[in-house]
Amino acid sequence: MDDLGRRFRVAGSELLDLRGPLVAREPWPLSAVYGTEAEADWGPREVLAHVNEMLPYWTTQIRLVLAEDPAGATPFGRVATDPERLGRIASDRQLGCADLLDRIAADLAIAEDLLGGLTPADLERRGLHPTRGELTIAEAADRFVVTHLVEHVAQLETIIARSSSPA
Repeated sequence: MDDLGRRFRVAGSELLDLRGPLVAREPWPLSAVYGTEAEADWGPREVLAHVNEMLPYWTTQIRLVLAEDPAGATPFGRVATDPERLGRIASDRQLGCADLLDRIAADLAIAEDLLGGLTPADLERRGLHPTRGELTIAEAADRFVVTHLVEHVAQLETIIARSSSPA
């Protein structure tokens, strides 16, 4: 868990360090297509809106698995086309980057507390995801929280770099 926790703290710090360039370039245009379509193209506000909804979602899902009978694999999770996920992105992308980052900072602290408090037995608990099948808490936390956050930080860094380049 130490590596997961370290990677999560680094990614969270890197995300919050993007505040300056993200806020300085406001207002970012909203993407015309931000769902799961192949032509979807997320800008900073869509990415931040997603991080704002995904951190509490996945920490809650991990807690749900931990609260159930450890003998079986507890159903958990969702797929990208989940209407609640897309609805939160639709509404939260209307917020400015500073507001989204403030909300995300609070969610990062909550997720870090959860990840830091997981015992070796917790990490071995199993959940059943609708498309990925049976996963341990360690695997779910890595994929849906840590690696997911790392990917979105890289996505934001790319968007910022592209916006800084001469046309």
